[in-house]
Amino acid sequence: MVLTVLMTGCGIYKPYTRPEVSTEGIYRETVNAADTASLADLDWRSLFSDATLQELIDTVLVRNTDLRSAQLQVEAAEATLRTSRLSLLPSFTLAPQGGVSSFDNSKASWTYNVPVSASWEIDIFSRLRNTKLRSKALYMQSMEYKQAVRTQLIATTANLYYTLCMLDEQLAIARETADAWAETVETIRAMKEAGMTNDAAVAQNEAAYNGVKISVLQLEQSISETENSLCGLLLQTPHKIERNTLKEQRTPQELLVGVPVQLLSRRPDVRVAEYSLMSAYYATAAARSALYPNITLSGSAGWTNNAGSAIVNPGKLLLSAAGQLLQPIFQAGANRAQVKIAKAQQEEAMLAYEQTILNAGNEVNDALKSYQTAHTAATLYEEQVASLARAVESTELLMQHSQTTYLDVLTARQSYLSAQLEQVANRFTELQSVVSLYHALGGGRETVE
Repeated sequence: MVLTVLMTGCGIYKPYTRPEVSTEGIYRETVNAADTASLADLDWRSLFSDATLQELIDTVLVRNTDLRSAQLQVEAAEATLRTSRLSLLPSFTLAPQGGVSSFDNSKASWTYNVPVSASWEIDIFSRLRNTKLRSKALYMQSMEYKQAVRTQLIATTANLYYTLCMLDEQLAIARETADAWAETVETIRAMKEAGMTNDAAVAQNEAAYNGVKISVLQLEQSISETENSLCGLLLQTPHKIERNTLKEQRTPQELLVGVPVQLLSRRPDVRVAEYSLMSAYYATAAARSALYPNITLSGSAGWTNNAGSAIVNPGKLLLSAAGQLLQPIFQAGANRAQVKIAKAQQEEAMLAYEQTILNAGNEVNDALKSYQTAHTAATLYEEQVASLARAVESTELLMQHSQTTYLDVLTARQSYLSAQLEQVANRFTELQSVVSLYHALGGGRETVE
């Protein structure tokens, strides 16, 4: 009874409990923390309804080397856990021996020993148990790391796909603008020959036309580089990626982020941080256990015909048993130092755990604010583009009747092109924000059926 109280007081048997980390105020006013549902509850196929994107994500989750490497880490951690569990059981060793001897040309004498040895460490001070629990925490940590890789791959694939859709739309606008500007340049040249304008107007329009053609080349390069990045995730050689248009992409009508506790229960990086803390906790407990005696029982049983003066053929049963108690004396200082090191590492893991939760809240806030801004701006961009389109048409008509200059037309066209490109970029930002929010809430976890 006294021994049990002593061990409990030393914290050797005390199990890990999740530390209290306040999440009050982790969401800003942009988030409705009263929501009981979460965007992360959606399966990724429900969020990303584009069939082409779904096929790409499926391929990435099968072929990607990072995810396969994470699975190998899980298997290694599982093997380590299995070894730790077996250490709690007795170990058995079979070591048969045999020999022949002859003295002064006498008849040879055969001897043999067939012992089975057993050794069992009595885990009174929970050293082996703490080591096993630490291995279990590391195994769970590897599982969550795999989930983190999986959710990151889903988000990255979606972002690259939406990037290609955006670049396609911008390239179409740039090419259409280049064609229109080519006609404008021809018109300005004809007007110069007719004495209706001057060399400056021609030069300015030619420069603007060349600028648009450069934008086309840059967009084509960006598309190629983005396709190559996506092919890298797919573990495929660079090739053209089939895709749908930006206008065909759909997002949920209402984004629910869920209450703060869901950050703890869903995000794999938060779970990785907590399992790291749990591992450090049991490492500290195991280091404390090393300060106490180590008790081992051993014994052997078997057959032998070599028992000194009691040699008898056939062999007889041989039994032996022993107990051993090792109390650290000269290593006690080193063991206490190991306890201090383990405690420091545990405190460091606790700080990392708290910081991970705060980072999770920041990512949710940023993603949701980005979505709300882009979603609200979409209507304004639509009105702006429509207004600038009318402005271009009006200034072109006025210039044809000599009521305005080429500079007004040039300015109107450039403003219209910029607004169109910004409108497409804003739509991409809206889609990207949904992906970021889904990832920030821990969406995309692998479900076990």
